[in-house]
Amino acid sequence: MSYTQLAVTGVVIVVLFDLFVFRTRLVTRKAFWVSYAIIFFFQLITNGMFTGFGIVKYDGDAIVGSTSPVTGAPPFIGDGRIAFAPFEDLMFGFSLVLLSLSLWVLFGRWGINRTPTAGPPIWRKKGAKINQA
Repeated sequence: MSYTQLAVTGVVIVVLFDLFVFRTRLVTRKAFWVSYAIIFFFQLITNGMFTGFGIVKYDGDAIVGSTSPVTGAPPFIGDGRIAFAPFEDLMFGFSLVLLSLSLWVLFGRWGINRTPTAGPPIWRKKGAKINQA
């Protein structure tokens, strides 16, 4: 599979999980899209730095677009790129953010990690004496 196919598959799977498996339905909420817009902005900056300075390079056969045949550098915008990075990176970023937030909401519904992990175990009854040697 190409990078593009993997990115599209990732987005589809995570959106289906959000809507139908976890039933968190974050993609239907305005708060998610507002927060994702902030994440998207900073993702453009970091992806742009990594790809623009040549720290990360992509095989032109695996993504939509390619690098410039003259300079070997990716274009800032166009040819399948936004701020030097291939648009597939933005799709993967979306998938990672949505999956992380969906799991966070799901685990919160299950009551996982609602109490601090420091201190006595949560299964001990309040007021029980601790045997200390």
